[in-house]
Amino acid sequence: MISFPEFKTLALQGNVVPLFDEILADTETPVSVFLKVRDESPYSFLLESIEGGEKISRYSFIGFNPFCNFIIRGTQYEIQPRHSDVTVMPKLVAGISHPLDALEKIFSHYKTAHVDGIPRLVSGAIGYFGYETIRLIENIPSAKIDELALDDALLMFLDTLFVFDNVKRKLLLVSNAYIPENATDAELLREYEKAKTEIDKMKRLLSKSVPTETRHPVIGPVEQSISKSDYEKMVEKSIEYIVAGDVFQVLPSHRMKQKYEGDPFAIYRMLRVINPSPYMYYFSLNGLHIAGSSPELLVRVENGVVETRPIAGTRKRGKTEEEDAALEKELLADPKERAEHLMLIDLGRSDIGRISEFGKVEVTEYMVIEKYSHVMHIVSNVRGKLRNDVTPIDAFFSCFPAGTLSGAPKIRAMEIIAELEPVKRGIYGGAIGYIDFSGNLDTCIAIRTAVIKNGYAYFQAGAGIVYDSVPSREYQETLIKMDAIIRAVEATATLSS
Repeated sequence: MISFPEFKTLALQGNVVPLFDEILADTETPVSVFLKVRDESPYSFLLESIEGGEKISRYSFIGFNPFCNFIIRGTQYEIQPRHSDVTVMPKLVAGISHPLDALEKIFSHYKTAHVDGIPRLVSGAIGYFGYETIRLIENIPSAKIDELALDDALLMFLDTLFVFDNVKRKLLLVSNAYIPENATDAELLREYEKAKTEIDKMKRLLSKSVPTETRHPVIGPVEQSISKSDYEKMVEKSIEYIVAGDVFQVLPSHRMKQKYEGDPFAIYRMLRVINPSPYMYYFSLNGLHIAGSSPELLVRVENGVVETRPIAGTRKRGKTEEEDAALEKELLADPKERAEHLMLIDLGRSDIGRISEFGKVEVTEYMVIEKYSHVMHIVSNVRGKLRNDVTPIDAFFSCFPAGTLSGAPKIRAMEIIAELEPVKRGIYGGAIGYIDFSGNLDTCIAIRTAVIKNGYAYFQAGAGIVYDSVPSREYQETLIKMDAIIRAVEATATLSS
């Protein structure tokens, strides 16, 4: 751990100084650490990553007890301090009415001091932006029914964080010290000691045994929000709009649900085994639970480089290597899938181009195949150099929502989705991720995700419709996309802690 003189030097670089201690964790896993700490707060999370569905990323992140929550409902926002001494953030945004202006003010105020030896994510906010938050910047009609009654966005501002190093089998215990303006030596020492005390508390939590789950889950049958024929009618109507010239592509979706009375974290535990993905996440948010395994980056900003990674084109995995190779060849040769993907590459270049320096946008990967446990996809990568006058929040909303979850052109496609889909999407089609206090951002698209609330697990999927789409095939594609979630819910019946 850094000394107090080192801490004072770092406090000159930024008003957020992360203290950390490193301990051996060869007998722990990210899941065991999360199970030990999750009951300490109604707000907690676990982030993991399997790159390309096959290679585990170096770091996993476990957090709980944020110092503040930022919540958006419609065009209003609320700051919920979680600690009694949190007063700076409400004062920062006093008199600011628009949620995004308030967020910009907060992120411009805080700056994290650079500390060697720790990963990028140690400070900032983590959470979700629901699909409907696009209405903060675009005049999109609202959905007819708000079935889940969720906040449109919820961001948790980090205080402490467990960072699991999967390579070294070590655990970093991070506690952020927030430095008052014009802090005296006495105030600096107070914040330093407070952060050290939090790390000691974290160590004590790790000494606990892993709690066992004794409840056997009650799982009901899968219930559809709309019938197969009704979804196919949505596809047919989408094709009518395409033929009329309104859009080139649109992404109608439908929702399913299952009665689920059990530990929501069990769904995540099974999902991470059944469908490992680049973005795996579990959030416990005061009665709302989100378990997801998304393959798709929405937008990332890192050291001034911005990128998006459109995925479009899907096949089930083959039962043998030969069948898998044949399906891959078939997917890459399918004119409908290629046309859909090319449109989304163009849309990604447009989204990135609006916020990048002129001439600095490139397609760094073009129509490659990525394979996951149940499906394979066509994937491309678009990258740009972020302009100096563009913030991470600007970059996020330039790409939000993903073209792969809306269509092209986006605005008209979203208007059609609002007309066709009977219920508000909520988290589905939105984004999960973080924005840190160093100008970095990493978000994925909220797909392959279960939302667990009030005794039900909800999941949703859509398909990209173009002029020659076949309604029955598009419906089958949505079932393929939901298969891993349904299997994970069913598999919790066999899970023992």
